[in-house]
Amino acid sequence: MIVLAMLAVVSFVPVLLTPIPAMVDYPNHLARMSVLSQNGTAGANPYYEVRWAFYPNLGMDLLVPQLARLMSVENATRLFLLLSQVLIVTGALLLEWVRKGRIHLAGFAALALLYCLPFSWGFVNFEFGLGLALWGIAVYLMLAEGPWPLRFMANLIFVAALYVAHFFSLGIYGATLGLFELSRVRQGRVAYSVAAARLGALALPALALLAIMHVTAGAIGSQGNDWFLAFKPVWPLRIMNGYNLTAAAVTGLTLMTALLFAVRRGLLRLEPAGIWIALGLALLYVAIPSRLFGTSFADLRVFPAAALILPAFCSLSLPSRAWRMAALAAIGGITLINLAVVFTVWLPYRTDYAAIVESFRKVERGSRVLVSNADEAGDPPFADLTAYPMYYAPTLAVHYANAFVPNLFTEAGKQPVRAVEAVRHLATPDGGLVSSGLLTAIAAGHPPADSPRFVRTWHRDFDYLYVLGPRAANPLPDLLELLETSDRFVLYRIRRKS
Repeated sequence: MIVLAMLAVVSFVPVLLTPIPAMVDYPNHLARMSVLSQNGTAGANPYYEVRWAFYPNLGMDLLVPQLARLMSVENATRLFLLLSQVLIVTGALLLEWVRKGRIHLAGFAALALLYCLPFSWGFVNFEFGLGLALWGIAVYLMLAEGPWPLRFMANLIFVAALYVAHFFSLGIYGATLGLFELSRVRQGRVAYSVAAARLGALALPALALLAIMHVTAGAIGSQGNDWFLAFKPVWPLRIMNGYNLTAAAVTGLTLMTALLFAVRRGLLRLEPAGIWIALGLALLYVAIPSRLFGTSFADLRVFPAAALILPAFCSLSLPSRAWRMAALAAIGGITLINLAVVFTVWLPYRTDYAAIVESFRKVERGSRVLVSNADEAGDPPFADLTAYPMYYAPTLAVHYANAFVPNLFTEAGKQPVRAVEAVRHLATPDGGLVSSGLLTAIAAGHPPADSPRFVRTWHRDFDYLYVLGPRAANPLPDLLELLETSDRFVLYRIRRKS
């Protein structure tokens, strides 16, 4: 327990040391939190409006503006991230304690996964929702043999909370408990009629919420689904670390090898309910689209969910103290390797983020700011994932300069913030960026036929341009006036042609 406590303390330190955590989506979320917290005040951003509806995925959108009444929006957003991490760790611990009556494996699993790819890329609402789901699963299992009205009310409360927090986390919660109930039928612990009634009671609140959403709000995000099947076999080797593919592969292979060895030697055993849950989540990973209702990397989110849930349903019996010390060294080493990578990325980004925040002083308040990439590294840029946290950093101009930035997350069905009518045609609600080469071609009068609508007249529609990537020569010196340079971005003022 001492080692677990020490690892936990060290694992929370990165969030405490960094004013803006170096997670790709985090700056975009922070900018949206600013819009929400300033809504209805004299300082409200003139380019955005708030439209609430009966959507899911609103965890931070509801909580952070309330916290921002007591502190800065930066600290409120960071506190929400820290709360999400605490929910992940404590939820895993509670679930294991409910099943086993002791703390054994779950805490180490939670800390090893605390900066895995979905979490380190800033999927903050999902992280918060998954932590809440772990608590919900634990409470349901605690009441599994108790009076059904109490169990039904607990399920109702958690389903409602998870719907609001994050829809995919609600799916993980429902799938886990559904598989648990089915395993009880298989073991002969409950009759088929009783199991059907329990499953119906489990699903009823979610079905009611979906019906209300369909009538009042329409849909969840966009309607596009893509499987990207070629990546399915690859993600298990990339899931452990969101910044370094080598570290992810080494730690992932080490963990998988250790688990396989323990299973083969009979040291690690899944109880029957755990087998059902493991197989069910594996099938879910294979079947679910990678882009689900417009949400990217949906399938990846199954991995941390499984890794946090399954320790409660397995037992590890090591034959001697030497074996226990070796296992502790292995899982501790994996956790510390991931933490070392996080520190080496997050700490330098304090300077990078401070530089871009300082650059907003050169942006006139109320301006329109366009963002482009200097290269075609891709999204994500797997060749250098340490560049990824800069991807949405310019959206912070929404907060610090009251600016319009087209790639602020404003997608209907996912976020309650919208661009106002006057600039809506310039917005890219899903957050996509364009290349500097495309902007150069458009300004030179040679626009490709498939140019996105929002940049077809970019040199007339926007006031400033951020170019992300290493320093490079000004591609359009007659059009762009250099204002600021750094190792990760260049800021230009767009000259108006007479």
